[in-house]
Amino acid sequence: MSVDRLKDAYIEALDLDGAVIDWDSLEYRSIEQWDSVAHMELVAEIEEAFGIMLDTEDVLALSSFKEAIRILTNYGVSFDG
Repeated sequence: MSVDRLKDAYIEALDLDGAVIDWDSLEYRSIEQWDSVAHMELVAEIEEAFGIMLDTEDVLALSSFKEAIRILTNYGVSFDG
């Protein structure tokens, strides 16, 4: 399931405990782990997980978990069901 794959990318890149994360409110700099360096690690994890290369505009727009879903749908990733 694509949403689980995306969560795994966040967990790996940001060293998160997935069980305690409020995914709906997760935003850049809302947690200590998600700084500018971790942001680039997250981009790399997402690109690897979904076999895509994000455009620079999308890297900059990747400001939350919800936004990541929106961006990835533009790359053909489905988050249905």
